Amino acid sequence: MDLFDSNTAERANLPRNMIENSMFEEEPDVVDLAKDSNTFPTFPTLDPDEVAYEPRSSRLLVRGLGENDMDDDEEDCESSARLLGMSFMNRSSSHRSSSSPYVRQSPPRSCSRPSARTMVVCVFLLVIVASLTMVLYFLPGCTFTKAGCPQPNKTTPLEPVYPNSTNGELFPWAELRLPHSIRPLSYDLTFTPDLDSMTFTGKAAIEMSVLHNTKRIVLHAANLNITKATFKLGSGQARDVTVLEYKPRQQIAVKFPEELKTDQQCVLTFEYNANLSHSYDGFYNSSYIDQYRKKRVLAATQFEPLSARKAFPCFDEPSFKATFLIKINRNQSYMSLSNMPKAKTTLLSSGLEQDEFEKTNVNMSTYLVAFIVANFTSVSSSASGTNVSVYSVPYKKEQTGFALDTASKLLQFYNKFFEIEYPLKKLDLVAIPDFLAGAMENWGLITFRETTLLLDNNSSSFEKQVVASVIAHEIAHQWFGNLVTMSWWNDLWLNEGFATYMEYMSLQEIMPSFDTGYLFLTVRFRALDKDALNSSHPVSTEVNTPEQIEEMFDSVSYEKGASILLMLNASLPEEQQFKKGIIRYLKSFSGLNTETVDLWNSLTQVSNPRKNISEMMSLWTSQKGFPLVTVSRKGDMVTFSQEPFLLTSDNTTKAPRQWNIPITFVNDSCSLAPACRQMFNLSKKSESLKVPESVKWLKLNYKNTGFYIVDYGQDGWSAIHDALSENINVLTAEDRASVIHNIFALSRLGRVPFVRVCQLLSFMPNETETAPVTEALLQLNSIYRLLDKRQESDLAARMKDYIQHQFGSLMESQTWEEEESLSKQELRSALISTACALNDEGYVAKAKSLFKNYTDSNFTSKIPGDLQQAVFTVAAQSDDGWQTLFTLYATTTNDAQKRKILKGLASTQDPHRIAWILKAGLSGDIIQTQELPLIINTVCNGFAGYLFAWDFIQVNWDRLIEKFPVGSFAIQTIVKSTTSQFSTQVHLDQVQAFFSSLKQRGSQMRSVQEALETIRLNKRWIENNLEAMRKLS
Repeated sequence: MDLFDSNTAERANLPRNMIENSMFEEEPDVVDLAKDSNTFPTFPTLDPDEVAYEPRSSRLLVRGLGENDMDDDEEDCESSARLLGMSFMNRSSSHRSSSSPYVRQSPPRSCSRPSARTMVVCVFLLVIVASLTMVLYFLPGCTFTKAGCPQPNKTTPLEPVYPNSTNGELFPWAELRLPHSIRPLSYDLTFTPDLDSMTFTGKAAIEMSVLHNTKRIVLHAANLNITKATFKLGSGQARDVTVLEYKPRQQIAVKFPEELKTDQQCVLTFEYNANLSHSYDGFYNSSYIDQYRKKRVLAATQFEPLSARKAFPCFDEPSFKATFLIKINRNQSYMSLSNMPKAKTTLLSSGLEQDEFEKTNVNMSTYLVAFIVANFTSVSSSASGTNVSVYSVPYKKEQTGFALDTASKLLQFYNKFFEIEYPLKKLDLVAIPDFLAGAMENWGLITFRETTLLLDNNSSSFEKQVVASVIAHEIAHQWFGNLVTMSWWNDLWLNEGFATYMEYMSLQEIMPSFDTGYLFLTVRFRALDKDALNSSHPVSTEVNTPEQIEEMFDSVSYEKGASILLMLNASLPEEQQFKKGIIRYLKSFSGLNTETVDLWNSLTQVSNPRKNISEMMSLWTSQKGFPLVTVSRKGDMVTFSQEPFLLTSDNTTKAPRQWNIPITFVNDSCSLAPACRQMFNLSKKSESLKVPESVKWLKLNYKNTGFYIVDYGQDGWSAIHDALSENINVLTAEDRASVIHNIFALSRLGRVPFVRVCQLLSFMPNETETAPVTEALLQLNSIYRLLDKRQESDLAARMKDYIQHQFGSLMESQTWEEEESLSKQELRSALISTACALNDEGYVAKAKSLFKNYTDSNFTSKIPGDLQQAVFTVAAQSDDGWQTLFTLYATTTNDAQKRKILKGLASTQDPHRIAWILKAGLSGDIIQTQELPLIINTVCNGFAGYLFAWDFIQVNWDRLIEKFPVGSFAIQTIVKSTTSQFSTQVHLDQVQAFFSSLKQRGSQMRSVQEALETIRLNKRWIENNLEAMRKLS
């Protein structure tokens, strides 16, 4: 899956006054003594399905409340008392009166001293008792017999604590993960959606195999009203069965009086009805306005990660692969699509038509099942014997050509590269008008946002690059994720990291003009920034709740996963070794589920000379963060040292963390060509090597292919600064960008003072390449916004002047005409957007002039695609401009332009309009709710809007998590956008207090911990560098 990247303005409320002294105190931990492995012995294994236990007697809480926790009122009272400074558990004894009647008085000494004989006897008895106690302690499992030899302890193991189902009967399963006693073989699914009532009925017949004896079948279902269920064993008669439901884990179960036996076949059939989902998951309803201003409705699916269960009862985990036969009963005015080609259409007695699709010829995980009921049109072509089609709403059919051509080329490329033919007969790409994710890799039926699939004749090269990248990502998934699937969501990176890596690699091969190497470089920088936080997580990490599964869809799984694959590929001695390894992986596990170690083993088997890839790479996936490599030099000896790069101290990690680092480096004698690259493997805390004394400087991490940051020390940084000042082309553009990113990261860490950062950037007036310029601008603009939000007006003005001084000459050299080179478009867009954001009068005036020409020509004159965002943002700052953009937003059919207009509208500094657009995004009537994360992010960039947005999410949190699942990428984006520019203690207290109050509605999200950590880091950096910034000139 690819992630996305009746209100009246007069009555809009201003944000509430910020509370200056919020108080927050964490709830004390609730300790479950039964889960302390040192407290209880290990008991023998029960049923193979029973993997965890909770003894009934263990549910006592240390709070002293027995089996019943406090109710809400009691918790409120206790919290209030704590906030008032009261402690009911530890009253100081110093406040008691010495004359208190409750003070125990010493008794008179009336007993005589015991004799020596008595004392010896007592000591002897104590020794005997102690010895017996030690024997019993060290032989806890011993049952003594007349034979004197201890027999095995036959203590009955404790039974698992089962929850109650909705009907009050005990539910026969107590875990999040399903038991593995049953394996689904095939699903026969029938759906009848009613797009008038927004409901659907369904029938699901699941053929299963019994893997080991069991008296239950447990599977998933959510929000389904099951009206009938039958069970058939082997060739026997089907009989009605009772379905138990446990809603907190979205599980249903059928219990049997007698055991189902290993290798038996059975069929469980359900009939049910449900509402079409009003969020963006499950089988959900969508709508759009056509060219005649008429509302059209459709129904589509989005099942990843945990929402197939919302459309049909199923074993909704990646490892439960099966085949699927799907039938859709629909109104004759609609058409339907699914994973497989349509086999036949039958007219039913009800007047509906039934589309029956071919049975899948591959085993699929449930999250890859997909179907759509809509009124779409398509264009098609054939590629490598596969029918490739692109579907859209009818009036956007002309915007599908680029996607069709790109998908066909990519399918042929992947068929050849992986040496495995795409296994299905057809590949459909469908643009959904109302779709939250960027795209979803459903096997044979890939779904997209319209903005990531459709382009018109006026689309810029940058917009084409975006569409091509998303298509490349999703088609790569047809192998990585669909053909070979991770066993559980802890290894999501095997899907997403690989698809991300292949996205950039494939386009570099077949569409080199898109310069995806630069794009990949920038996302690696951002992945490093995210992974530097203590709130990050390992690439492969344990996940035990739905919220944790949702949170795995982040830059660590995607971009860090892709980055370590790039690093591995760059470190292997043989050019095609990495390719051979992944082909072996795909062929060995085709149709199966895998874990990370399976990938490393496949690469190890093809390595030449033989190299233990698992030993090298497992540390990169099993521990969070990345290394900081420090370079020191004495004469001809260079020492490389490693330590974790931690912006915040990690007190939870006891063992020292190290990595096996494939270090690459160049020096002043040879620094540009790939042949200049030298390699050194750093597997210890510190290692040294010899270099010629004539070498003036080293630059590590050639073209930033490694996932680490380098500190060269004061002398090393000075040498690099001198080299770049003398000749900027002494390093590649990627290495110059890497140097800039690293020194800002070290400044944030506190290892490098900001004055040294500014010294290094003194070469920027001579810089002309995209990667170094955009990285420096991103870092400096971030600091400017922090200062602006803190109302440090003088410092913000100094930072503005500094940026204009460093980049002014390059800004002045930019034109406002069409530009063919994509790299130059990206450079120009970054420079002019920055100039306009800093309110540079000349650039603002030019943007206004360009917009006026555009409106005067009735929107027929053309604004270059890479400049549209800057122009629309400037236009939205005036009343007339904002209103014109709003009218254009409602009428344009170019989806990429529509999104730029929306960002322009959201950049307004007018408080009433800010409040209106936030509400409009949430309601979804005028602006689709899928765009709300984008709106919030844009609003937060402005000074007038960031407090509005923070206030908005607090007031509307419950509505937000109805639209977007807790932990989802949308919620992650909203949390980050509204908090990442705070840098004061007041805001830290507010954020902490708000999210802690949410409890089960989001307080435990990793993104909340990231937000708190980021605010602390912002605060620390600003306070530590105020003096240095006052000296900027």
